[in-house]
Amino acid sequence: MARFRFSLQNVLDIKVKMETQSKQEFSAAAAKLEEEENKLGNLIQKKWNLEAEATKLLEGNLNFRDIDDNALSRKQTEEAIEAQKLEVKKAEELLELARVKMAEAVMERKTYDRLREKAFEEFIREENRAEGKTVDELTSYTHVKKISN
Repeated sequence: MARFRFSLQNVLDIKVKMETQSKQEFSAAAAKLEEEENKLGNLIQKKWNLEAEATKLLEGNLNFRDIDDNALSRKQTEEAIEAQKLEVKKAEELLELARVKMAEAVMERKTYDRLREKAFEEFIREENRAEGKTVDELTSYTHVKKISN
C-alpha cells in the first residue's frame, strides 16, 4: 500500500499554529479583562469605605480637615472608577476581537482538516481500485493458466 501524503499539509500545520496562537491571545485578553474588572471592584470597594468613613466623620466632633480630605479622596476615587470603567471597556473590546480572530482561525483549520479527510478518502478509494485491479489480474491469470493446462 502506498503512503498517503496530503499536499496541503504545510498549510494545515500553519493553520494549527495560528489557531493555537489565537487561543493564547484570547486567553491573555480574558485574563486582562478579569484583571481590569478586579481593579474596578477594588476601587468601588474603596469608594464604599470612604463613604462609610465620611458618615462617621460627620458624627460627633467635626474635624473639617478630615472631612475635606475624605471628600477629596472620594472625588479622586470616583474619577479613578470612571477611568477604570474605560479600561474595562477597552479590555472587553480586545477580548471580542481576540474571540473573533480565534473563531476565524478555528474555522480555517477545520476547513483544511476537511480537505485532508476528503483527500484521504480519495486515496483509500484509489488504493482499493488498484487492489481490485490487481486481484482481477491475478484471477484472470489463474483462470487462463487453468484453461491452458
